[in-house]
Parts: sequence; C-alpha cells; structure tokens
Amino acid sequence: MPEVYETRRARLRERCNASGSASALISRPANVRYLTGGAPHGAVLLLGRTEDLLVYGSTLDTPADEPRPDGGLRVHALPSPGGDPAVAAADLAAAQGAESLAVEEHHLTVGRHRAIGSVAPGLRLADVGGAVEQLRVIKDQEEISCLRIGAEIADQALGELLESILVGRTERHLALELERRLVDHGADGPALRTSVGTGPHSGRRGHRPTDRRVEEGDFLSVCLGATYRGYRCEIGRTFVIGTSPADWQIELYDLVFASQRAGREALVPGAAYRDVDHAARQVLDSAGYTEGLPESTGHGVGLEIDEEPQLAPAAMGKLDACVPVTVEPGVHLPGRGGVRIDDTLVVRPEADGGPELLTITTKELLAL
Repeated sequence: MPEVYETRRARLRERCNASGSASALISRPANVRYLTGGAPHGAVLLLGRTEDLLVYGSTLDTPADEPRPDGGLRVHALPSPGGDPAVAAADLAAAQGAESLAVEEHHLTVGRHRAIGSVAPGLRLADVGGAVEQLRVIKDQEEISCLRIGAEIADQALGELLESILVGRTERHLALELERRLVDHGADGPALRTSVGTGPHSGRRGHRPTDRRVEEGDFLSVCLGATYRGYRCEIGRTFVIGTSPADWQIELYDLVFASQRAGREALVPGAAYRDVDHAARQVLDSAGYTEGLPESTGHGVGLEIDEEPQLAPAAMGKLDACVPVTVEPGVHLPGRGGVRIDDTLVVRPEADGGPELLTITTKELLAL
C-alpha cells in the first residue's frame, strides 16, 4: 500500500514546511518504518526538496522475511562500507538545494549531529522534534488489525501455558516457553521481555525471571506481548497456584482489578491522559497503597511497545479515537508478592461500544 506511506510522508512534509524546513532527515528506526513500510537496518529517510530517498549502508542485510519499503520510494545505497547513512543523506539534501534540514535531535548522538553539520556546512539544522511520533499516535485500521492479531497470539500462548503443569517449574523456564509459543502461533517474536514472577516476585513491574520454582499457594504474575508485522501489544495477568486463594490474595486482587476497570472505563475520546491515570490510581490510593506505585498507569503501543501517549499524573494531552493503549496497574507487597493486570485496548467512542479490548484472557482470579 504505497499510497499509505506517501500520505504519511506528505503529512510530515506539511509540518516541516510550516516550521520553515523544506527537507527532513528521519533516523529513528520505528519512524523510518512508519514512513516507508520497511527498511534495512540502519537506514534513514531523507524527505527531500526534490525527491524522497531511503539511504542505507552498502550491505543490504535485511532478512528476506522483513518488510521492504514501498515501491514508490527511491533507495540510495552508499557506495562503500563504513559510511553513515545520516551523514550521506545530509549531503544529498544539500545537493538538492536545501537550505535547511530538520533532524530528529532526540535520536541523533552529539557526534552524529556534528558530522551532519560538517558534511553540509551550508545547511541550517533544525529540530523536527516528535513530529513523527505524534503522527503515529492515531492508528489506521491496518495498524489496529495487526495489533488485534498480535493480541490473539498473546492470548493463545498464555492460555496454553495455563493448561500445563506449573508447580516445580522455574520462572525462567516458563518465560522461555511463552516466547516459543508466541512464535509458534505466528508472532514475529516477543514484543517485550517476558516477565514471570512467582511468590514474593509476583506483581513486580518489569521483573526479570529467575530460577525460583513455582510453589503451591504462590501468586503467579505473567506479562508478555506479541509482535505481528512490526506492531506490538501486551497482556498481564495474575493467578494463584494450586489452591484456593488466601483472604489477603483475594482482597489485593479485587483492589487491583477495580483499579484496572476504572482505568479502562476512563478511556473515552477527549479524556485527558492524566485523568485516565487518576481514575485507576485513586482506587489504590484510597486503599492506602500510595508507596511504590508505578509512574504511569499505561502507555501507547504500536511499532514500539512503549510510545505516546503516556497515561501518567503529569501527562499533557487528550485521547483520540483509534489510539491503542495499555492499562496496567499493579501492587507489590515486599516479601509477599502482588498483582498486576494489564490489557491492550483501542480507544473508541461510546457510540461504537466504548474501548475495544484486544487482550481477552479472563481476569478472574483462577487457581491453577
């Protein structure tokens, strides 16, 4: 669908022109892919004064199954190895007669920025800022379809694990098995480092699996995600192992579930990012869990697993329809364990049924 990428580049060009730059250099890999459909490793996009160019190193090392750039975009390979595509693109922009070049200062290193200025001293370098990231926030139907399939894959992998024997197996083993199942069901690979926490490790955000073995009565918290055609989604669930949950486990689980539900229900077009965070956070705050809460309740997903918007107390901005986000509150009690519940959803207006839940594995507190 080359017209999709042409339209995206045209929208970026309008923003650049409005800020006084006729040319732009895009170097952040996810942004390059968004604007081109696919690119070799290390490639950059020159939004040129006379034509757009995808510039990459002399060795095309992209695997055969990786997406290729749209056919309407001319590619430019560097003539010799060792060159920097970003520096070469700046030289090409100058050759096209550009007077200014907007670059992604948040992605370029200081050394790379200086090299660009040296090769094309006549170019005025400006900052494109987060213009591409802002364009990426609202997803089209093809992007949402990829996220939906990724969510289905993650649900399948998690569901199969829950049907297996868990007691005695290590966190590390379970994480590796989940990642294998993701690929078996058609994922490009995991969308994030798979987290499996048992007992006192459960409920910890970003916990790296250890050799601790699953025991009877443990909380088991799992967070995983699938990448499908470059788009990433995630899911997190908490269960009890082998026995009926203790009273404290039920109380803690019900609290986090109520927090997560409040956050999900706040996902409406026009809602402030920080209000969504507040809706989920106040449930935990009112129960006395004010210490150790995560910095944000959720975040956007897409070509990266953590992108705009951020659902955080100080976040500025409001939600639009067709924005996929996570809602993932959690509580961890040191030495005891905790609960995390994490879903990927797409913001929809109430007339369309409200937020679309992509990850549908049950959120009941199951005893496995």
